[in-house]
Amino acid sequence: MIGNLARVLRILQVVLRFRLHRLLPRYAVAGDSGRAARLRMALEALGPIFVKFGQILSTRRDLLPADIADELAKLQDRVPPFDSALAVAEIEAALGKPVAEAFGSFEREPVASASVAQVHFATLKDGAEVAVKVLRPGVEQAIEKDVLLLRTAAALLERAWGDGRRLRPREVVEEFARHLEEEMDLLREAANASQLRRNFEASPLLAVPAIHWDLCSQRVMVMERMHGTPISQVEALRAKGVDIPRLARAGVEIFFSQVFRDGFFHADMHPGNILVATEGGNRGKYIALDFGIVGTLTETDKNYLAQNFIAFFNRDYRRVAQAHLDAGWVPAGTRVDAFESAIRAVCEPIFARPLKEIYFGKLLLRLFQTSRRFEVRIQPQLVMLQKTLLNIEGLGRELDPDLDLWQTAKPYLERWMSEQVGWHGLARTLKREAPYWAQTLPQLPRLVHRLLEEDRLTDLRDAVQALAAAGRRRNRLLAALLAVFAAGLALFIIAPPC
Repeated sequence: MIGNLARVLRILQVVLRFRLHRLLPRYAVAGDSGRAARLRMALEALGPIFVKFGQILSTRRDLLPADIADELAKLQDRVPPFDSALAVAEIEAALGKPVAEAFGSFEREPVASASVAQVHFATLKDGAEVAVKVLRPGVEQAIEKDVLLLRTAAALLERAWGDGRRLRPREVVEEFARHLEEEMDLLREAANASQLRRNFEASPLLAVPAIHWDLCSQRVMVMERMHGTPISQVEALRAKGVDIPRLARAGVEIFFSQVFRDGFFHADMHPGNILVATEGGNRGKYIALDFGIVGTLTETDKNYLAQNFIAFFNRDYRRVAQAHLDAGWVPAGTRVDAFESAIRAVCEPIFARPLKEIYFGKLLLRLFQTSRRFEVRIQPQLVMLQKTLLNIEGLGRELDPDLDLWQTAKPYLERWMSEQVGWHGLARTLKREAPYWAQTLPQLPRLVHRLLEEDRLTDLRDAVQALAAAGRRRNRLLAALLAVFAAGLALFIIAPPC
């Protein structure tokens, strides 16, 4: 508690020192040209979590004045670096040998510095160009203090605010803390990069650097150096012949591929983490960097989201409302027609408009008001996805404000859903589950014998009768599906796939 109080006092001290109260309309001073720089310096002074908050804000130029957005953009990769001697010491301690032995050359001046780590360019003994990422000394302790403060604030919020229990702030903080903890382990980040690279290995849209595992540790990561132009430099990309509208459409496809195809997505997609290749074999591709924060989705999450997206694109608001009810995200007694009407009132005005005329910040505010009215439960596992959607919107608005997001995304989602629920999806499921059933089926006689010995047949008979009472048509459908499954299993056993 004393530590939390000290941190609160520190935050108040920074607010007063940088005169942040002047950002509020009530206390604003005309012609305050230094307000943006003061905000950036205040966030830097407060530490990594606040810097990350500034990074997210910097992508929302539709919500911020231009001077503040420009200044906060410096937080993406221009946070003041720490001493290069400390970086070298961290690298040598992690690798167990001098930098001169590990690398052919090493640039002591960092090329990029962010809230958690900084990056140096180097070459290996064979001349291969690499980027060396090293954690800031003491960053774990700084983040631990802020997370402790967030946990305390979330607990108080849940007790004191009527909406606290529904919004589940403690679970949201724990989800955020988990991702921050993973970001402190560069071996995990290297594994994330390796997974994403494998997912897009043959992709014409996205390039991911290769990892040099023999030079990686918990505090140091060495990866292939990637050459490209920052995605925020739109005019420079145009001058190099990059098709910007095509690039924007490719970004939408990459995002939906990560979410719905793989259930594994880059969750820190601010402009400082994305380049565009303008030469060589990767020309025109996105280049992803910084894999400390990734999101994962279960099959249930993916199917739920896809159904909602497609229903949304088709303006089938009843299906959106019913999907929420089926998933248990709204109370069981919720009237579907009333929920449908509320969703329609929020979403209908944004259709048939280009991205430049859609403001997701305002849309999310109205959706929040609607969710409050209908007691929608916030899903902590989707918080990172929501954050990524806001980042994607900010990037899309900069690249191509005329992008028709609906027409770009809808065909991909429809194709994905067709693959999931059609015959291809059934065959893939059978193939995936066949080894489990091949192991389980021989055990069925023993399980039945155990039921007989324990006199559980009465319970089993009651359960079967209850299923029959629920509808014989459903039972016939189940029998048909079991027959299809048995046929598929037999085919798998007789002629296993290569």
